[in-house]
Amino acid sequence: MTTAIPKDYNRFRVGAAHVVAHESCVEWAKTVLPQQTLYEWAAVQPDRRDLGGRVPAYSVLLPGQERRVVVRHSHHGGLLGRLQGDLFLPPTRAPYELLVSHLLAGLGVRTPLVVAIAVYPVRRVLRRSDVVSLELPGRDLGKALRDAPDADVRRGWLDSIAALIRSLTNIGAWHPDLNVGNVLLVESGPSAWDAYVLDIDRLQFAPPSDPTVRDANLDRLERSIRKLRSRSGIGFDDAEMRTLRELASAPAPAPLRA
Repeated sequence: MTTAIPKDYNRFRVGAAHVVAHESCVEWAKTVLPQQTLYEWAAVQPDRRDLGGRVPAYSVLLPGQERRVVVRHSHHGGLLGRLQGDLFLPPTRAPYELLVSHLLAGLGVRTPLVVAIAVYPVRRVLRRSDVVSLELPGRDLGKALRDAPDADVRRGWLDSIAALIRSLTNIGAWHPDLNVGNVLLVESGPSAWDAYVLDIDRLQFAPPSDPTVRDANLDRLERSIRKLRSRSGIGFDDAEMRTLRELASAPAPAPLRA
């Protein structure tokens, strides 16, 4: 891994593993990695929570700290997932995800910060990787909708999701897999919510404020919401989807500068 790293992060090796970690995670990574991968360590912790997914992610408490992190093992999706599984060409998506998480945060887009990545060589030319990000106290949109909340709560969600879409549009960020599982809703106050974008390792960038980016993100999320509704009968109705599009099309404030 030769790309730049954020401030307060260190790059180092433990055995064959290439690691980039926030300074608060360095000693933890160095302690874990000689014996196992970061993901393998997370999978056997007594306090772990299984967060589900194609390859389960784990929420764990960092030793000696009061914060929890989410540890994920990178895996291809779709057809590539069946063909290549967790094997990537170097440098894998992990370094990109680390940098993009900090770029988004610096430009006013809410996303959990990545605090560590580890890339493991496999048969010389291939790599596996783990990604560690801060855990936020929320639920993804799909799980939240299954609770069938009242109209006021749903309107609060629409406001927060629209704000997220506007912030992505403002910097020209297109998420090719913006589905109900990749929007995290975090309660920020009474009847108030913040929406965070997840799984940003394939995020692509176009000119800032490009309306085609806004429409592409909205179209992808709407397909996912309609799929959830067709399967379970739960989801935003057509009127709420129109409201979301109206709110997301409102002018966004100028992006923050890192």
